[in-house]
Amino acid sequence: MDNYKLLITGGLPLIGETYVSGGKNTSVAVIAASLLCDEPCTIENLPDIEDVHVLVDILTNLGAQVEFDTAARRMYIDPHKVASCVVPYRQSQRMRASYYLLGALLGRFGQAEVGYPGGCAIGNRPVDQHLKAFRALGAEVEEKGAVIYAKGKMTGAGVFFDRITVGGTINAMLAAARAEGTTVLYNVAREPHIVDLANFLNSMGCKVKGAGTGTIRIQGVRYLHGSTYTVIPDQIETGTLMIAAAATRGDVVIRGCIPTHMEALTAKLLEMGVQVSDTDDAIRVRTLRGHRAVNIKTQEYPGFPTDLQQPMSAMLTKASGDSIVIETIFESRFKHLIEMQRMGARVRILDDTAIIEGVPELYGAPITATDLRAGAALVVAGLMAKGVTEIYEPAYIERGYEHMEEKLRALGADIHREAL
Repeated sequence: MDNYKLLITGGLPLIGETYVSGGKNTSVAVIAASLLCDEPCTIENLPDIEDVHVLVDILTNLGAQVEFDTAARRMYIDPHKVASCVVPYRQSQRMRASYYLLGALLGRFGQAEVGYPGGCAIGNRPVDQHLKAFRALGAEVEEKGAVIYAKGKMTGAGVFFDRITVGGTINAMLAAARAEGTTVLYNVAREPHIVDLANFLNSMGCKVKGAGTGTIRIQGVRYLHGSTYTVIPDQIETGTLMIAAAATRGDVVIRGCIPTHMEALTAKLLEMGVQVSDTDDAIRVRTLRGHRAVNIKTQEYPGFPTDLQQPMSAMLTKASGDSIVIETIFESRFKHLIEMQRMGARVRILDDTAIIEGVPELYGAPITATDLRAGAALVVAGLMAKGVTEIYEPAYIERGYEHMEEKLRALGADIHREAL
């Protein structure tokens, strides 16, 4: 991690207007999918975040020509010179979504050798459903040490996922895009970035139907042409900004978002007493009184997102009453609450459940981010707290949030970096 800490002087309401960057979860899938193409692609509205830069390095090392204009948020990718199907362990460990290279390389070349993915330590994230899909499509898959080897001609097949998996759904879509015949994926994830990936594949000439429902049909094609594609706004950044506005009892308009993607969070904020209104591409969040405690259970889309559980549960530490938060997706996503106990939060954690007793005040303290969304949650905590909060290991936040500090400062937050 970079050698700095974040300092936040809390107690200031966030007021004004801000914007949402391109979606992290969409971007990492679409960039990987560009390897399937026989011609150059241009991807627009990409966020300037660490995970995107890691993928630039990986694709370049595979042999692709990649040009990322960070000012314009535009990336040009020419994959036709890709000469390697190997993503070394040291590279794959830099991000979780590196496993999408498995599906993309299998789909394009019929072989892939990719190290196990890295990213945030938020519990066990098995790839068994990914590998099940590859095998169903005709690949021989072997796991040796920290590397996954897959090889075989992709042929359309039916794949029933034993549990809903976003990563497995995306990887199966990538592997099936150029398969011979038709693939039907059952019990798939329905997240907005699944739909966005399908739209990108279709823009290159693929034939994907049913994205956003429980069943996706993919008719494989032999040739994919180039495309210029704009990724959707980031659902999780939108939600984090909404929570930060509400937590500080501010008044913020968030532009460039998709309000229909935020319905689960909006419903909970309204239940807490927060005022939320929206137009076609903007959401206004304001708070005129204290917050009521609520109960939350994370679920697959369109349920409450696990990636917003951490910022939301941070906000609940100051709500009036007791809140119960049940985390059903990942088993290690309450570490931020343990850190917040140093700030005066009252929390009991029992397996997958956190019982949060709201307190009148939080107080600034030295705390440490342990993963991307925990980092965002601790920023929310710092914005709510009295005094100065020091957040260590804040570089996690850069993996998924574009220029969060600048956006918050523009809304009136007192947040800055300090070298260690």
